Amino acid sequence: MGTFIYNSTLEIEIEDRTLTHLQIVIIDKFRRDERFAASFRHQGRAITIWLTPRSPLEFVYAGNRVPSVNHAWLEALSDVAGMSGVLRIVNEPLEHAPSVVREPSPDREHAVS
Repeated sequence: MGTFIYNSTLEIEIEDRTLTHLQIVIIDKFRRDERFAASFRHQGRAITIWLTPRSPLEFVYAGNRVPSVNHAWLEALSDVAGMSGVLRIVNEPLEHAPSVVREPSPDREHAVS
Protein backbone atom coordinates (compact mmCIF):
# COMPACT_ATOMS: atom_id res chain seq x y z
CA MET A 1 0.00 0.00 0.00
CA GLY A 2 1.25 3.40 -0.95
CA THR A 3 0.25 6.70 0.58
CA PHE A 4 -1.29 9.83 -0.91
CA ILE A 5 -0.36 12.76 1.31
CA TYR A 6 -2.20 16.08 1.07
CA ASN A 7 -0.83 19.20 2.74
CA SER A 8 1.43 17.11 5.02
CA THR A 9 -1.60 16.42 7.22
CA LEU A 10 -3.89 13.96 5.44
CA GLU A 11 -2.44 10.54 4.64
CA ILE A 12 -4.60 8.15 2.65
CA GLU A 13 -3.44 4.59 1.99
CA ILE A 14 -3.93 3.61 -1.63
CA GLU A 15 -2.70 0.52 -3.46
CA ASP A 16 0.47 1.33 -5.46
CA ARG A 17 -1.07 0.56 -8.85
CA THR A 18 -4.05 2.83 -8.19
CA LEU A 19 -1.75 5.52 -6.78
CA THR A 20 0.33 5.44 -9.96
CA HIS A 21 -2.76 6.11 -12.07
CA LEU A 22 -3.97 8.89 -9.79
CA GLN A 23 -0.53 10.52 -9.88
CA ILE A 24 -0.46 10.54 -13.67
CA VAL A 25 -3.97 12.03 -13.94
CA ILE A 26 -3.36 14.65 -11.24
CA ILE A 27 -0.03 15.79 -12.68
CA ASP A 28 -1.55 15.94 -16.17
CA LYS A 29 -4.33 18.21 -14.88
CA PHE A 30 -1.83 20.38 -13.02
CA ARG A 31 0.22 20.80 -16.21
CA ARG A 32 -2.91 22.33 -17.74
CA ASP A 33 -3.29 24.57 -14.69
CA GLU A 34 -6.60 22.87 -13.82
CA ARG A 35 -8.22 23.01 -10.39
CA PHE A 36 -10.56 20.25 -9.23
CA ALA A 37 -11.81 18.26 -6.26
CA ALA A 38 -10.81 14.70 -5.39
CA SER A 39 -12.89 12.35 -3.26
CA PHE A 40 -11.60 9.36 -1.34
CA ARG A 41 -12.81 6.85 1.24
CA HIS A 42 -10.57 7.11 4.29
CA GLN A 43 -11.06 5.38 7.64
CA GLY A 44 -14.72 4.75 6.87
CA ARG A 45 -15.39 8.36 5.91
CA ALA A 46 -15.84 10.15 2.61
CA ILE A 47 -13.28 12.93 2.20
CA THR A 48 -13.22 15.55 -0.54
CA ILE A 49 -10.22 17.83 -1.01
CA TRP A 50 -9.62 20.77 -3.35
CA LEU A 51 -6.55 20.42 -5.57
CA THR A 52 -4.69 23.14 -7.44
CA PRO A 53 -1.26 23.15 -9.07
CA ARG A 54 0.00 24.74 -5.83
CA SER A 55 -1.39 21.99 -3.57
CA PRO A 56 1.33 20.25 -1.56
CA LEU A 57 0.98 16.58 -2.53
CA GLU A 58 3.15 13.53 -2.06
CA PHE A 59 2.81 10.14 -3.71
CA VAL A 60 4.72 7.61 -1.58
CA TYR A 61 5.06 4.08 -2.89
CA ALA A 62 5.47 1.02 -0.67
CA GLY A 63 6.52 -1.45 -3.34
CA ASN A 64 9.76 -1.72 -5.26
CA ARG A 65 8.17 -2.69 -8.57
CA VAL A 66 6.91 -0.21 -11.13
CA PRO A 67 3.20 -0.82 -11.74
CA SER A 68 2.12 -1.12 -15.36
CA VAL A 69 -0.09 1.66 -16.67
CA ASN A 70 -3.53 0.99 -18.10
CA HIS A 71 -4.29 3.81 -20.54
CA ALA A 72 -8.01 3.00 -20.51
CA TRP A 73 -8.02 3.51 -16.73
CA LEU A 74 -6.23 6.85 -17.11
CA GLU A 75 -8.94 7.93 -19.55
CA ALA A 76 -11.71 6.72 -17.22
CA LEU A 77 -10.25 8.63 -14.26
CA SER A 78 -9.79 11.77 -16.37
CA ASP A 79 -13.30 11.46 -17.79
CA VAL A 80 -14.99 11.19 -14.40
CA ALA A 81 -13.04 14.21 -13.15
CA GLY A 82 -13.84 16.17 -16.29
CA MET A 83 -17.55 15.40 -16.25
CA SER A 84 -18.19 15.93 -12.55
CA GLY A 85 -15.31 18.17 -11.52
CA VAL A 86 -14.42 15.56 -8.89
CA LEU A 87 -11.65 12.98 -9.34
CA ARG A 88 -12.79 9.66 -7.86
CA ILE A 89 -11.27 6.22 -8.02
CA VAL A 90 -13.25 4.15 -10.50
CA ASN A 91 -12.91 0.46 -11.31
CA GLU A 92 -10.08 -0.39 -13.66
CA PRO A 93 -11.33 -1.23 -17.15
CA LEU A 94 -9.64 -3.96 -19.15
CA GLU A 95 -6.93 -3.00 -21.60
CA HIS A 96 -5.08 -5.29 -23.98
CA ALA A 97 -1.48 -4.32 -23.30
CA PRO A 98 -0.59 -2.15 -20.30
CA SER A 99 2.72 -0.35 -20.59
CA VAL A 100 5.16 1.24 -18.21
CA VAL A 101 5.25 5.02 -18.51
CA ARG A 102 8.12 5.88 -16.17
CA GLU A 103 10.22 4.67 -13.30
CA PRO A 104 9.63 6.12 -9.84
CA SER A 105 12.52 7.98 -8.27
CA PRO A 106 14.93 5.86 -6.19
CA ASP A 107 13.19 6.82 -2.94
CA ARG A 108 9.78 6.11 -4.54
CA GLU A 109 8.45 9.42 -3.24
CA HIS A 110 7.11 12.06 -5.57
CA ALA A 111 6.12 15.54 -4.49
CA VAL A 112 3.99 17.98 -6.41
CA SER A 113 3.87 21.61 -5.43
